[in-house]
This record gives sequence, structure tokens and C-alpha cells, in this order.
Amino acid sequence: MTDWTPYANRARQWFEHLRDAICAEFEAIEREAGSDAAFEYTPWQRDTVHGEGKGEGKGEAAQADTGGGTRGLMKGRVFEKVGVNVSTVHGAFNPGFAASINGASAEQPHFTATGISLVAHMANPHVPAVHMNTRFLTTTRAWFGGGADLNPPIPYEQDTADFHASLRAACDAHGEDYYERYKKWCDEYFYIPHRNVHRGVGGIFYDHLECADEAAWEANFAFTKAVGEAFLAVFPQIVRRRMGLPFTEQEKVVQLEYRGRYAEFNLVYDRGTLFGLRTGGNIEAILMSLPPQANWS
Repeated sequence: MTDWTPYANRARQWFEHLRDAICAEFEAIEREAGSDAAFEYTPWQRDTVHGEGKGEGKGEAAQADTGGGTRGLMKGRVFEKVGVNVSTVHGAFNPGFAASINGASAEQPHFTATGISLVAHMANPHVPAVHMNTRFLTTTRAWFGGGADLNPPIPYEQDTADFHASLRAACDAHGEDYYERYKKWCDEYFYIPHRNVHRGVGGIFYDHLECADEAAWEANFAFTKAVGEAFLAVFPQIVRRRMGLPFTEQEKVVQLEYRGRYAEFNLVYDRGTLFGLRTGGNIEAILMSLPPQANWS
């Protein structure tokens, strides 16, 4: 079996590089708005977990005792709350949970996971919230996953079109069918069945981009980097376009009700939330996707 450790290290280094570039751009936007807000970085180390029976979150990940990450959080004038996390964890799944993970089993429960996760909730309801995540995981198999999706309380066709165009360009450079496949997957994944609505205006979502050998890893890594770069190129443009627009009290109500839907999806359906809770992740980092305020009518 291939030793994926050097590849996981390369992926982690890229995720950290992308984090630094995104955070610098978001801080620049805050300065343009007359704010001195900056990211606060909190390193965390994964708790040692041995055996079951230590609560639902920790008990799912037996003998998982290594890894950690850094949680970056900023609360500013434009970004009401934005989190950018990079984590790298490894250990062994609980046998019951291992069966649900690609390439893992009760007999071979070990895993490594490294990735970047970003969620931004904006002060102005005309500026869309956004989510972006890319990751590399190994069990007995190795694969990339990730994507980005736009979540506007008040949609604008131009913003939606620009966001999708940027992601399409990244996809088209690596696979002629990538955009249509991953756009469809995003639409299906970010759907709230009990509300019968989509979480936002979509984007792309991909998973299990398998790395059978070094050549496949390099190709999939190149695509994953392109997704991150596409996000960095387009989202700040959308923020700058909308952040100065005036808004009404009713538009703020619309935003807060939309945030309630966002929270419902992340707590009920999101795979990343479940994975983090069941592998002994940092609770504050896992739940940083929740909005600072939300309403349910």
C-alpha cells in the first residue's frame, strides 16, 4: 500500500497557504470598509480518545490520539463572522463508524484527514454568505473532496453567474464533464428535505476523487488547488460589489430567517459536521459554520 504521508503533508501545506491568502484578502476588505478587524488564530490539539463510552462525539473515534489544527476567526464590519480552519488529524475509527467511511473497515480502521474549511456570514444582507472546503483523506484508499457554494439571502443573478463561471473555468481545465457533474452533486447535496428548498444558489461539490497512484494524486491535487484559487478570485469581487449597498430592516429579517435554514442544514445533514464530531475534532472549529444570529419564524 502506498505511504500517503508525504502527499498529506503537501496537501496540508497548500491548505495553509490558501488560508493565509484568503485571510489576507478578507482583512484587506475590512480595511477598505474602515475597520481594523483581523483574524484571531487559535491552535488546538486533538483530545486523546481511547475506547468507547466517552460521549457520542468522542466515542465514535476509538484510539484517536494525534493531530490538530488552527481555527481562524474574524468578526468585523463587513464579515460579521468568518471562520477559516485548517486541520490535520489521524487515528482509528470506531469499528461501527469505520464501515461508513470509504476504504475503512473494522479490520482496517486507520485514517488521515487534512483540509481547509471556510464559512463566512456577512453583515450586509445584500452580500451572500459562502462556504468553501477542500480536503484530502486516506484510509486503505486515498481521495480528495471539496467544493464551494454561494448562499445569498437576497440573490443577484450577476453574483450567481460570476461565482459559477469561476468554478466552471476551474473544472473545465481538469475534466470536460467536471462542472456539470459537480454542479449537480452540489444541488443535490445542499438541499434541505424538510424545507423542500436548496440552501443557496449552488456551486460545485465533489468527493471520492480517488488517487490510485501518484499520477492520479497529482491530477486531483491540481484540480483541488484550482477550486481554492477560483474561490479566492471570485468571492472578494462579489463582496466588494455589494458591501456598500444600503439595506432595510425587513431585508435584515430576511437574512436572519435565511440563516436559520443554513443552521438547520449544517446541524442535521452536513457530513463534515458529523465527521468532525465523531473523530474528536475541536468543537468550536466544527461549529464555527453556525451564524452569529438567526431567526425562526
